[in-house]
Amino acid sequence: MPPAGNANFAWVQHFIDHLAPHGYAGFVLANGSLSSQQSGEGEIRRAIIEDDLVDCIVSLPGQLFFTTQIPVSLWFLTRDKSNGLVRDQRLRDRQGETLFIDARKLGIMETRTLRVLTGADVAKIADAYHTWRETGGRYTDEPGFCKSATTEEIATQGHVLTPGRYVGTAATEGDDEPFEEKMTRLAATLREQIEDGARLDDRIRGALAGVGHGW
Repeated sequence: MPPAGNANFAWVQHFIDHLAPHGYAGFVLANGSLSSQQSGEGEIRRAIIEDDLVDCIVSLPGQLFFTTQIPVSLWFLTRDKSNGLVRDQRLRDRQGETLFIDARKLGIMETRTLRVLTGADVAKIADAYHTWRETGGRYTDEPGFCKSATTEEIATQGHVLTPGRYVGTAATEGDDEPFEEKMTRLAATLREQIEDGARLDDRIRGALAGVGHGW
C-alpha cells in the first residue's frame, strides 16, 4: 500500500493497473520518487522494477516550470517487456533492461528563473529513447548522458532509479601533449608569473613608501 501522505506511487500503481498488454504510460514525478525508501515506497519501486515494467527514466533540469523550481523526471512504463509479447516488430527485445537518460545539463535559461528545453534538446532525448527501443536502431551508451542498465545492475543500486547513478560522467578530450613538453611549458609559465608577482610587490612597496607607509 502506498503511504497516505504521498500519492506518487498510488498514481503509478493506478497507471500500471490500467495498462493494456502492449500499453505504455508516460508521466512526470518529482525526483524524490526515484530513490525514496520511506513508508514502503522503496518496496513498491522494487516490485515495479522486478516486474520489468520500467522502460525509461529521464532526469530533467530544474527551473522548467513557472510555479516551482524543483527538478523532475519523466517515467515511461510498459507491459510489452514483461509479458514477452512485443507486438511491434520494429521494437527489439528489451526484457530485463531499462534506459536511463540524464538530461539535467540540457536547456537554456530563457529568463533569470525559467529554463526551456530547445528543439535540439528534445530531439536528443527522443532519439536516444527511440534508437534504444527499435530493432534497427544503432544505440550506444553515451557516458554522462544515457545508459542501458540491466535489472541486476539496478538491484545493486538498491533499486534506485536516479539516472546519474548509471550514466557515469562524460568523456573528456584526450591530452596528447608529451609529459616533458607539458612540464617545460608549465614551469616557464610559473616562472613568468613569479617574476610578474615580484615586480608587482616592488610597485606596491614603492607606492606605500610614497605615502609614508613603507617597510
